[in-house]
Amino acid sequence: MEKQRIAVPSKAPGGLAGERSEHFGHCELFTLVDIENGAITGVDTVANVAHDAGGCMAPVGMLKEQGVDAVVVAGMGARPLQGFGSVGISVYFGAKQAFARVEDAVRAMLENKLIRMDPAQACQGQGKCHGH
Repeated sequence: MEKQRIAVPSKAPGGLAGERSEHFGHCELFTLVDIENGAITGVDTVANVAHDAGGCMAPVGMLKEQGVDAVVVAGMGARPLQGFGSVGISVYFGAKQAFARVEDAVRAMLENKLIRMDPAQACQGQGKCHGH
């Protein structure tokens, strides 16, 4: 029995029908989707944390505390990408235009249509982001 919890950066109100956020660090909230044996068994949302203490690493720690195994993002900086790797959370890239809703991104991951994010895809801070 394989269980997994996937986090997807979302715009409020989140949920499976919710719109994905362009960038993980500045999303309003995360939709947390529980998967068991390839089927969605639960959906929850959790507010993003302030960047004040810990900067872009604060959401990494919060998602680890929430039991997240993987995140699906449309963009992410190099530092949080390394942070997720260090806490054992896999990061998958899914272009927002290809998977606009949370459910689209989750289904694509379940169907092995997403790739693990490579450090070369990380945002460099000069607008070079979102898969470019």
